[in-house]
Amino acid sequence: MKIIITGSYGQLGSEIQSLSSRYASYQFVFTDLDILDITQYESLEAFIKKHQPDALINCAAYTAVDKAEREAKAAQLINLTGVKNLAELSAKYGFLLVHVSTDYVFDGTNYKPYTENASAAPLSVYAKSKYDGEIEILFHAKKAVIIRTSWLYSSYGNNFVKTIMRYAKERGHLDVIYDQVGAPTYAADLAEAILKALPIMQKTKNTEIYNYANEGVASWYDFAKAIVKITGIKCTINPIETKDFKTDALRPFYTVLNKSKFKKTFNQDIPYWRDSLEKCISKISEK
Repeated sequence: MKIIITGSYGQLGSEIQSLSSRYASYQFVFTDLDILDITQYESLEAFIKKHQPDALINCAAYTAVDKAEREAKAAQLINLTGVKNLAELSAKYGFLLVHVSTDYVFDGTNYKPYTENASAAPLSVYAKSKYDGEIEILFHAKKAVIIRTSWLYSSYGNNFVKTIMRYAKERGHLDVIYDQVGAPTYAADLAEAILKALPIMQKTKNTEIYNYANEGVASWYDFAKAIVKITGIKCTINPIETKDFKTDALRPFYTVLNKSKFKKTFNQDIPYWRDSLEKCISKISEK
């Protein structure tokens, strides 16, 4: 199976690169903006015609949630236009499109974990651009998988885990939001889950949406507390409310995802978030 990976310098793309040597039956083509711009239709089509992939995993995305409030066109260009291009070319050339989306497509007013059929109601420019990208796939693609995930972190790139580790060492006292609840997800777990599931995904004859996040539930406060405990950094974490931490973009209060469909379809167990956090911190410490 020949697979193109877009956004391969990001957290998820880097994790897929790290795992690629374990999948000898896959031929990977890793790309990022310096090689391939998904917003440019003609060059994207030429690249696809050249490589003739069986599948394309789209890890390219505009992910700066607050910055997107000021850069709506930039967010939409990547998360909507770029995704539309991929969807149209997927239908034209017959490859499987695997696209990574976000829990932020929901407004966070649920009282139980969101299923794939729950109504989306994005609150921010970023969230709306991601949801609009999903709509383009549902409309244009004939064979695609959309995976919604949450609170992604990795030993690669910039993320909440590295930020808390840095600030905890520098300040010794941090205020962290406790009334936003979701599930921290280790990008390495998601990367492996996708690569394992690809043979089954290839058999899909339409477009399916799946939820994937690490097992368990946490607030950002819980997440931060776990980080400092695992690292042994001496830092006091103080719980605060969302209203006491001003951001440009609105964020949902509750985005726990129901993963039953993913686990049943692909026959996979999903690791508990804290176990995966320990693995990630160990990797960060080794670098």
